[in-house]
Amino acid sequence: MYLNFAWRYFNAKKSANAINIIAWVTTGVIAFATCCQILVLSVYNGFEDLVKSLYSSFYTDLKIVPETGKTFFLSPDKIKQLKNIHQISGISFIAEEKALLQNGTFQSVIQLKGVDNNFNNVSGLPKRITKGNFNIGNAENPLMVVGSGVQYASGIRLSNEFGEEKMAVILPKSRVSDNDPLQSLSEGIISPAGVFSVQQEFDNAYAITNIDFVKQQTGLSNDEYAAAEIKLLNEKDVVLVKKEILKILGEGFVVKNRYQQNSNLYNTMETEKWVIYAVLTLILIIAAFNMLSSLTMLVLEKKQDISILQSMGASSLQIKKIFLSEGLLLGSIGTFIGVITASVICYLQVTFKFIKIGGASFLIDYFPVKFLAVDYIIVISTAMLIVMISSWAPAAKASRQSLELK
Repeated sequence: MYLNFAWRYFNAKKSANAINIIAWVTTGVIAFATCCQILVLSVYNGFEDLVKSLYSSFYTDLKIVPETGKTFFLSPDKIKQLKNIHQISGISFIAEEKALLQNGTFQSVIQLKGVDNNFNNVSGLPKRITKGNFNIGNAENPLMVVGSGVQYASGIRLSNEFGEEKMAVILPKSRVSDNDPLQSLSEGIISPAGVFSVQQEFDNAYAITNIDFVKQQTGLSNDEYAAAEIKLLNEKDVVLVKKEILKILGEGFVVKNRYQQNSNLYNTMETEKWVIYAVLTLILIIAAFNMLSSLTMLVLEKKQDISILQSMGASSLQIKKIFLSEGLLLGSIGTFIGVITASVICYLQVTFKFIKIGGASFLIDYFPVKFLAVDYIIVISTAMLIVMISSWAPAAKASRQSLELK
């Protein structure tokens, strides 16, 4: 009944044309705001998925690091217990340190990451090789795979015409008692075997080599490691496996999931997403003022109708519900138009990728899009809440009108 009254008032010709104009402007603004919110959230979801897929090539499902200090010790018995956890697909042990890479006149500071032979089964990085191949050599003949940014900064050439390049890598020793600063450094000769490209943050900083070479140069013990990277058979078992690992290792260790390994990035992405959503919500609030004006003018115009309804026995609550329904009708039409428009645009973008990213420096040349049902629920709920609040005052005013029949 209430929606029937609301629909008749919406379609009826008004004595003041401004009421119609304001009503349609309100509907249009709500449609625009909800459309923008869906589009922004969907694009952020697409970028979030893209970034996570790139970072998953570098970050594993779980990573064991020391609670304090740079390294930890693991006995063969502890390692065996970890490998016996049936949800674990593979474990790779890591020795990692900052190093100075010298290639003739080129010098660059890199993060040298020593990995064992299980690294191929744990990390997606070997699949990101763009030049050469993933070959880390051994302690006697060390090879390394460098990020594309490190390659550029260090002047590394991967070409059979120039032969195998030899370059120096200088690392700090872990435990040195001598006061001579030169004795606290070690210098090794290493050759590049390949180049990887994941994301600028990694490409500009990392070089991957074998763990034995890094341990040899830094003076780490055989059972001393900087980290252990773990791949799971099923990512859903993260919490369960994390508890089992901590139970085996005891105190002094931290087990991080993929999110915790780079929480700053994920927190920043989520914050940006919801800040922009909040800004777009301000457009809805502006639309609410238009709705407030439109409904107030409608209440003034329908004074006689309200009096007739009161004389027929309509209560104040029923009068209020009629005008609340009018506001919800305006908001629903605007929200529906906005959601449908955004969905069509997103579908076309997914299918045809017609909205391009300016420039050619990114991995893809179009805006990625991903639909999430929760985004639709949030956007629709926000719009309806704002509409309800803005409709309340005019509806309350209509319900308080005294009976006036002439």
